[in-house]
Amino acid sequence: MTTLHAIIIAIVEGITEFLPISSTGHMIIAESVLGTPMDDFTKAFTVSIQFGAILSVIVLYWRRFFQSMDFYYKLFVAFLPAAILGFTLHKYIEQLLGNVAVVATTMLLGGIVLLFVDKWFNKVNDKQEMTYGAALKIGLIQCISMIPGVSRSAATIVGGMSQKFSRTAAAEFSFFLAIPTMFGAMLLELYKNYKVITPDKIHLLVIGNIIAFAVAALAIKFFISYLTKHGFKLFGYYRIVVGLAILILLALGYDLKFA
Repeated sequence: MTTLHAIIIAIVEGITEFLPISSTGHMIIAESVLGTPMDDFTKAFTVSIQFGAILSVIVLYWRRFFQSMDFYYKLFVAFLPAAILGFTLHKYIEQLLGNVAVVATTMLLGGIVLLFVDKWFNKVNDKQEMTYGAALKIGLIQCISMIPGVSRSAATIVGGMSQKFSRTAAAEFSFFLAIPTMFGAMLLELYKNYKVITPDKIHLLVIGNIIAFAVAALAIKFFISYLTKHGFKLFGYYRIVVGLAILILLALGYDLKFA
């Protein structure tokens, strides 16, 4: 991996991590287009730069973290299903990452779902109070995002809206839930591949995290503003176009390798 590759992949991560369009799917596509060697370091880099994106949430919403312990207990309840399932099925999930058809199909299907989300879940609870039951349901729905291309952000926001939260409230809880979920995934990946992070490659991780932090902060501000006013349709159409494009290329015989 070159420094230019690291910069481009980090920009893709920052833009897509909190948008409902699948950051993993886009980084896999970017790495394929760039011709980045899909070795253990690239896998570790792809996961570890999520730390920069996590940090952007903490910086933007730092006041919200000075709440009662009840907030953290509910966050833990929402995090637990993905933690258990991710640890149990980690090897199988890694195998799916290399399946181009899976990424394309889930991008397409996820896009279709986003076209109708605003109609399906248009009833909002005035209290907007997170309960343990709602947190658990959102956490269970988040597990769907372990399939490459589904989008953790999309799954958790839709999960929040299914519990009668507004788009903005659901998106913000999705951001908070991303912190333990992504941090846990990052630690697991770094533990598995710490030997490949040699001194001559540390600068790539530093650059990647700085860029992912800055770009993610801008993306979050844009997303909340856009989502409040316009909803999910634009993201749905985008996912459908990308998914169809990949499926058409596969049907035409192009040998696409995302791993």
